[in-house]
Amino acid sequence: MKKADLLYREKRAYAGGIMEMVVWRVPKPVSPSEHPFKYRLVFVRDGKRVVGYDNERGKGDHRHVGKTEMQYIFVNENQLLEDFWRDVKEATNEDR
Repeated sequence: MKKADLLYREKRAYAGGIMEMVVWRVPKPVSPSEHPFKYRLVFVRDGKRVVGYDNERGKGDHRHVGKTEMQYIFVNENQLLEDFWRDVKEATNEDR
C-alpha cells in the first residue's frame, strides 16, 4: 500500500502561543471523510488548545474553537489553511 505524502508542515510561535499545521495526501480517505487528505492544525497557548482542525478516523472533518467542537466542511487544502488562519486570528484578537 502506498504511504501518505507530506504536503505541508509548519510550526512556529504566534500571538504568545505555538501553531502547528500538518497536511498529508493519503492513498485512501480517512473515514468518514471523502477526500484524500489527513490533517492536523492546532494553535495552543498556555498549554491549552485555542483552535484546532482535524479529521480523525470515525469523526471526520471537524474543528475546535475554545471548548466548542463543530463539523467542518472540507473544500480543499488551501481553503483549510485559510479557514484555520481566520479562526486563529479571530481568537487572538478577542484577547486584546
